[in-house]
Amino acid sequence: MTEIITGLNLSLLELLALLGAVALVVARWLPPAARPPATIAAGAVLLLSVVALSVTGLRRPMLPVLAGAVIAAPFAFAPLVRRRTGRRARWWLALPGSLACAGLIATGVVAAWAFPVPVFPVPSGGFAVGTRVLQWTDPARPETFTADPLDRRTVVVQLWYPAQNSAADAPRAPYLGRTEDEGRTIAEAVAAGAGLPGFLLDDVPRARTHSVFDAPVARSGGRFPIVLFSPGSGGVRTQNTAWAEDLASHGYVVAAVDHPYDSAAVVLADGRTITTATVSSGDRDTDEELAAGWTAIRAADLGFVLTKLAGLDEGADPLTGRLDTGRVAATSHSLGGAAALQAVRQDHRFAAAIDLDGYPHGPVSPALDRPALALTQAITPATDPRYLPRLTEVFESSTAPSYRLTIPGAAHLTFTDGPLYLPPVPSIVGSLGRTDSPRIVAAATVAFLDSVLRGASTDVAGALPAYGELDVHRPDPGR
Repeated sequence: MTEIITGLNLSLLELLALLGAVALVVARWLPPAARPPATIAAGAVLLLSVVALSVTGLRRPMLPVLAGAVIAAPFAFAPLVRRRTGRRARWWLALPGSLACAGLIATGVVAAWAFPVPVFPVPSGGFAVGTRVLQWTDPARPETFTADPLDRRTVVVQLWYPAQNSAADAPRAPYLGRTEDEGRTIAEAVAAGAGLPGFLLDDVPRARTHSVFDAPVARSGGRFPIVLFSPGSGGVRTQNTAWAEDLASHGYVVAAVDHPYDSAAVVLADGRTITTATVSSGDRDTDEELAAGWTAIRAADLGFVLTKLAGLDEGADPLTGRLDTGRVAATSHSLGGAAALQAVRQDHRFAAAIDLDGYPHGPVSPALDRPALALTQAITPATDPRYLPRLTEVFESSTAPSYRLTIPGAAHLTFTDGPLYLPPVPSIVGSLGRTDSPRIVAAATVAFLDSVLRGASTDVAGALPAYGELDVHRPDPGR
């Protein structure tokens, strides 16, 4: 649906239906001479817009609006009937009904505002963006989440890459899945994992991104650096689409990984859906041990995906000869942040790590010997007494420069697409707004990657303070 600039996240047809419903409620209270034309006009606008919406698609937030209109209709049309019958609807009967209708209509408006169809920001780089989804099985690793000894670890990976410009009318990739149906499956699983009723995220799969599936790879740009991404616990590969598209528009290939049995839901090529099997025990020490084990699996997944990408670069693929496997960063959100740090420690093919607001689970050795960036919300000993000492321990033992950038106004979900479709409540998505949240996170990421992977002349310590408060950890020359 086409959104209009109303702040209510309603399409033109939805706005007309809303105005018609409101007018029906108000018509009962107009002067007698104005009631008939106002009622007829409101009813006509409402009826025509609802008929059109039944064809284009009726969203759940509109149901309370229509319910309010249905209840208001008898009160609105009563003055027209009264002229012929002489019957009069008592005001003390009409007033509670009108208030109830207004409440229903307001509920629909609030729902549309709080849980909109996400509108993705236009990528800020010079490249158009293509995307594709791949599925790979690692024959060397058994699947530890199942009892079948023959089951091997399988991951689903989505790539975003610099592409040639597509026609203006080329279909844009749906959000969350390869199809809108897959997107609905993912949205329901994400909602369940967050403890939300599934219908609140019904509109999210309707969104269209700026990527085009299987678009031809850009002719210019040479070999593209690679950025691997691991989502948070219960997250999904597409949870940072706005961020991934922006990086791809700046000449990076982003490979986001679905970790089966850890991601909220993973739809495999054969149609099977694997939901999360990682469950907290409620005991802090036990959960830390579990998280360390899950982190190790994720880190191994990242290394395996990098191996498969190297195979693409050497084979017969549209990206053959375009992937720079010598310039690779491991990035991740939340629990994935620990996986990125572990992957860089274990695999020297990774040149840098980015942790998006993730606690560093698992061992802190061996020491990091490549640059790392942690993008975080404001954290104090009062909000999390463990995080800062742990992150400081990781960074101060590093033999390469490490950076922590605290983004003012950020919350944990600021570092995902959450601000685009969740209620703008600061404790949930931060206070940066739906537009600035993805822009700031992507810009800070690109500034770091350009320096450490591309050798840009801009000093990281000089560029990052534009986006927040920077702490720099320099390696101890005495170590």
